[in-house]
Amino acid sequence: MAIAGVATLLGKWAPLVGGPVFAIFIGIAIAAWRPPAPVLEPGASFAAKTLLQWSIVLLGANLSLAQIVRGGAAALPVMLGTFALVLTLAYVFGRLLGLDRDLRRLLAIGTAICGGSAIAALSSVIEVDSSDVAYALGTVFCFNVVAVLVFPPLGHALALSQPAFGLWAGTAINDTSSVVAAAFAYGRDAGNASVVVKLTRTLLIVPIVLFYAWKRLASQRAGDRAIEWRNLFPWFILWFLAAAAIESLGWIPGSWQAPLHAIAIFAMVVALAGVGLSSDVRRMRTAGAAPLALGAILWIAIAWSSLAIAHLARLG
Repeated sequence: MAIAGVATLLGKWAPLVGGPVFAIFIGIAIAAWRPPAPVLEPGASFAAKTLLQWSIVLLGANLSLAQIVRGGAAALPVMLGTFALVLTLAYVFGRLLGLDRDLRRLLAIGTAICGGSAIAALSSVIEVDSSDVAYALGTVFCFNVVAVLVFPPLGHALALSQPAFGLWAGTAINDTSSVVAAAFAYGRDAGNASVVVKLTRTLLIVPIVLFYAWKRLASQRAGDRAIEWRNLFPWFILWFLAAAAIESLGWIPGSWQAPLHAIAIFAMVVALAGVGLSSDVRRMRTAGAAPLALGAILWIAIAWSSLAIAHLARLG
């Protein structure tokens, strides 16, 4: 809360950066200097995960179901195109760099879908070495940080409209936290658009995880770790859609819109402070050169291809 208060003030002083970006980087700086005491870790974790999800649910109260359907459907060609490209490049360049199959898969899914959430979901249904998970998380975290810094200035340099930037951020940045930080720094409309696109993209976790779970069950041996099915689906998306449905039915008074949006944004700033405080900078340092090289290739590919596909399809 303290970091969020400072970040909000800094965001008003430097609106081109915005409170969400300040929050995540203040948190990262503190975690790098002196990681929070163990007594603070549950609060930081709650903010980074649960509060972030509920801030997105509150944003749903500012959107109609028609807007969500239009935004999600329009983004599908970009999502599927970038997904296919990232998987192909991960296989080709991962082999050239000498990375094992599990690490290639984790980096590909983390980049193409939903960063750390996708890596965690996939690692829950396939047997992977914990070091591969750590390398993948460290690599994805590294490029999330870069994206938050680089995307908004690039968007202004390319003169992208608010919807176009929201589509770009939602399809090309990995973690939800970094998507909303970058997009809301660009503008409110870009932020709302990015949330719709990102949540649609997050749903790709479900068929991917179900596929790997099916493969694992087909070859499962006695004593293998059980799959926790209820933890695989991003349930908060249903609450986001419920909030949008309530808005679509006209049950939310117009006078509530601005206060609800302000609460959602501040909750998001608090959540991003938690993301920063929960970051493991040492994990990023130990990722190694080869995973970082593959992560850079995939990140540049998805950033470029999402713009190219959107332009060819005349989206945004």
